[in-house]
Amino acid sequence: MVTGGAWQDPGAGSPQAPAGPADPVALVREILAVIPVGCTWVRPVRDADGPVADFRIAAVSGGGGDVYGRGASRVGALLSELYPSMVGGDLWQLYHRVLATGEPAELPGFRYREHRAGVVTEAVFDVTVHPLLGGLLLCWQRRDEDQRRLARTELLGSLGSAEYDLRTGRSTWSPGMYRIFERDPALGPMSRPEQAAMLVPADAGLTEAAWQTLDSGAAADVTVRCRLGPAVKYLRILSDVARDADGTPLKIYAVVQDVTARVDSRSEIERLGDQLRSREITALAEHRLAAQLQNLIQPVPRDPFPLPGLQAAVSYLPAEKAVRVGGDWYHAQALPDGSALLAIGDVAGHGLQAASGMAHLRFALVAWLSIGICDPGVLLGHLNGLSRRLDITGTAVIAAYQPATRTLSWARAGHMAPLLARDARTTELPVPRGLLLGATDDARYPVVEVRLAPADLIMFYTDGLVERRDAAGADLLGEVMRTLTEVSAEPGDLTLKRLRDLLPTAGPDDDTCTLAVRVLS
Repeated sequence: MVTGGAWQDPGAGSPQAPAGPADPVALVREILAVIPVGCTWVRPVRDADGPVADFRIAAVSGGGGDVYGRGASRVGALLSELYPSMVGGDLWQLYHRVLATGEPAELPGFRYREHRAGVVTEAVFDVTVHPLLGGLLLCWQRRDEDQRRLARTELLGSLGSAEYDLRTGRSTWSPGMYRIFERDPALGPMSRPEQAAMLVPADAGLTEAAWQTLDSGAAADVTVRCRLGPAVKYLRILSDVARDADGTPLKIYAVVQDVTARVDSRSEIERLGDQLRSREITALAEHRLAAQLQNLIQPVPRDPFPLPGLQAAVSYLPAEKAVRVGGDWYHAQALPDGSALLAIGDVAGHGLQAASGMAHLRFALVAWLSIGICDPGVLLGHLNGLSRRLDITGTAVIAAYQPATRTLSWARAGHMAPLLARDARTTELPVPRGLLLGATDDARYPVVEVRLAPADLIMFYTDGLVERRDAAGADLLGEVMRTLTEVSAEPGDLTLKRLRDLLPTAGPDDDTCTLAVRVLS
């Protein structure tokens, strides 16, 4: 009632009265406090004649404040005091009608505008009103804030969203869609034929794949090109289907992102990264192929094997870091006259070209041996001529061992001399002249002889064993020679196995091949 000009709320009771378990005010306040949306419970304030003159806020939700950021401090205040511009308006009349009829109602798109202290506050809400315990439960859902947030998100992310009703054929576009397709919103969304006509023909298969994906029940994610006048845009489209309880498709929802700038503005570093990754994949494939080719050409025996008057062992260690295989090769076989042929070499370069050159040299060597050409100097001369015709270069050592006289006859083409371990000492064999293979047409390869003794250990090797780019000052050759000395002094048949285990591991940048033989008694 109104007494002396002061408003009174006959339903609110004394503010000092304790709230018992049945107190509706306490109950509603407790419930609204945990609701994370903007709800307010108001109770009518009547004048002296009985009609409702105002509404007093009895409880508010915990889901944030009003347009001014005010929260629970509003409890006990009158709506006319908090929001004076609302009095007498459409929403005010709606409150009175719901209170009088007891029927809930809503006012979508209610625009609230307030001007106070030089500040204009304006917002758009969807308001629903429900009768509750003699008062009204007001729920305010701010619409324009969501719209502004969506507009900012679409603008910043070059995004748009669309909805297509499969029953009515009606499309709905967000503002971002019109911006992406450079279309006047007054024209409405494009039809499906219009959109299909903009698609670059080469990408038609992508849209068909997207439809098949949607039909299977999964979300589709494709990037297609659309032509807008002279320009082409890259559009990423993420789409999904809404279905009814029976699984019948009802609507298609799509989010579209213009990723043209991302495609066009990729930095040179990113492009270089793609090229490097592509080359790495190609190099790995080449590595596998070269390794398979090398294994087919010269399989490496796992255990020591016999030769006339000798026991031999081979090791092949691929480089740790190199992606491509090198051109290291070896050959060891018994000859018809009872001697043994030993050879090792290295074709310059890496990859398929080096592996192919290695195959040519090794197969040619086998062919010449099969027709009785066994002199190391003559064989190197033939390999030099072949290298010239193949336009490759390389190094090699070829040796023939006569077990009857324990004589090793050998020649070299730019290669390191074999190592001889005898009597607790390891040395290099005396080095004859000999240019590398493929250097010149008239190269000559003189042969030298070495008389061996029982238990002598001879090792042929390629440069990967003793050369490291990152081992400045390291005496790798001295380390290998000390290992040979140690192993050669050990009795028994496990000498060559022990040697293979004790030799330095593979170098980081080059393959390593070794051929070790021990003279039998």
